[in-house]
Amino acid sequence: MAKLIYSALTSLDGYVADESGGFDWAAPDEAVHHFINEMERPIGTYLYGRRMYEVMAVWESQAMSKGHPAAREYAEIWRAADKVVYSTTLGNVSSERTRIQRTFDVEAVRQMKVSGPRDISIGGPGLAAQALAGGLVDECHVFLAPIVVGGGTPALPAKLLLKLELLGERSFDNGMVYVHYRVSSDF
Repeated sequence: MAKLIYSALTSLDGYVADESGGFDWAAPDEAVHHFINEMERPIGTYLYGRRMYEVMAVWESQAMSKGHPAAREYAEIWRAADKVVYSTTLGNVSSERTRIQRTFDVEAVRQMKVSGPRDISIGGPGLAAQALAGGLVDECHVFLAPIVVGGGTPALPAKLLLKLELLGERSFDNGMVYVHYRVSSDF
């Protein structure tokens, strides 16, 4: 059975974007990017909302293949995976191996997990909130950037109560800290 994994790069105070929508403060350096690449390799499918898809679709561009080695490698990993975009407004997609679903169906995603040969990643806090509420998320991978932004788009929804089990952690020379949790069923 495939795991559903929520990954996020956040500020120390828990925001994936600041109040102006910026998130350049969370850009991974080469070492963090290599680590992310290894973490993303087992992913067979990415689930995105429209906004997160529009941010991530840049990896389809051949221009991304000309960046630093870790970026080139990530572009290959991303292009090799399937993508599902949940949107009521997106008319078409700009990347290969991508399809649009108009609604997020908890049971359909549960079936993806049961029948999936590879893990599934869910990106974007809005879509992840739906998956968390539906009891679908198995693990959380969080990269904490060494910055406090004071507000913006929270990585986790309000009033969410989850018990987590720490599976691992790592700190990087740039001050970023990675924490890996399993969502516990004992609560």
